[in-house]
Amino acid sequence: MANFNVHVSIAASSSGIIAVLGVNLHLMDFSHAPWLVFLGIVGGMLPDIDAVNSKPVRLLFNVLALLSATAVLSALKTYAQSYQLFALAAGVYWLTRYLVLASIARFTVHRGIFHSILALLFFSLTMVCLSHYVFEQTLIYAWLNGFFLGFGFLVHLLLDEMYSVDLSNRRIKKSFGTALKLFNYKNLPSSALMMLLTIFLYLASPTPLPLFSKLLIF
Repeated sequence: MANFNVHVSIAASSSGIIAVLGVNLHLMDFSHAPWLVFLGIVGGMLPDIDAVNSKPVRLLFNVLALLSATAVLSALKTYAQSYQLFALAAGVYWLTRYLVLASIARFTVHRGIFHSILALLFFSLTMVCLSHYVFEQTLIYAWLNGFFLGFGFLVHLLLDEMYSVDLSNRRIKKSFGTALKLFNYKNLPSSALMMLLTIFLYLASPTPLPLFSKLLIF
């Protein structure tokens, strides 16, 4: 499969191209483009979230923990005192960085549920809901955030499948088909749980009609 540097560089460059196209089509402001590219990079790392012993994944969890703590600060800023917010944010950071990581290490395997289209939809819709309901972003930017995260995620899956084909020896490696799949066929309970969560996120997500309307103009 592709290594960490390849995943990050390809996710960054492809997300950058899409961001430039979006700016030229007036779908987004230029000032928002770096954030979207960053989400594309995060998405490009997410499928390997279950490779818990690698340094890149620990780096990814540092980023996710920081984003989680920021989400708590944004959601509760009007309901709690400063010291309470700090304590809550610190607690959420610790839970995400250590407890969630330990849980993933305990209950998942590499190239399992997180290497799937179902996981792509789950993380994308999670980003949409967080952006709109927690960070209070507009509908268009909420969906753009989810799109870029999912785009980076898809780039990762495609790269892993491409690296499963040895063109020089004209053979297909045993890993072929384990990266880009609809869901985890070997663990149906985990797939069913993620399916239910994804459906819930879809029903809870804001309507994407404003973004579609803006696209139709072009």
